[in-house]
Amino acid sequence: MFTGIIEATGHISAIETKGEDSRFVFNTEKMELSDMKLGDSISVNGVCLSIIEKENNSFSADLSKETLTLTSFSDLKIGSRINLEKAMMLSDRINGHMVSGHVDGIGKIINKADEGRSIKYTIEVPAGLNRFISKKGSVSVDGVSLTVNEVNNNTFDVNIIPHTLSETIFLGYDTNTKVNIEVDQIARYLDQLIKK
Repeated sequence: MFTGIIEATGHISAIETKGEDSRFVFNTEKMELSDMKLGDSISVNGVCLSIIEKENNSFSADLSKETLTLTSFSDLKIGSRINLEKAMMLSDRINGHMVSGHVDGIGKIINKADEGRSIKYTIEVPAGLNRFISKKGSVSVDGVSLTVNEVNNNTFDVNIIPHTLSETIFLGYDTNTKVNIEVDQIARYLDQLIKK
């Protein structure tokens, strides 16, 4: 489990394709991994990955065809910037919201506009996913816990404040950038209960 509060940004330093799967090497830059061990979970752009190899400031993870298909990783390349968060501990303060690292769909930035000291991003989501996104509810975008401002059909708006812009990869997003979307878990579970 994660909180959606990004601890560091890094970049992809290598990609090795093995059939339909790939092994990615992630450089964590300022984030040290001395407290992590092989098999531990780490969120990369909102996707829960397992560490299979590590050094002080880099780790490797295997991404299956399923993960590559259902996330924005298929669009990333060597040098692409990434958001990073270590799995939370039970003793941690939860500042964001409960994020599992299981992506529900790929969204797309369709507008980016300055609004006061923040930047407003409008994100389009796949049909059907919008039913889980509500005004003033929580959503995870590339692993970042955010509050939804408005929902219109298959789009929603979020405002990114200067602190979040400086601590995440949001500033590098442009129109048509693909992002990983994880909806609020409570909304997902409520939907399942209603269907039964």
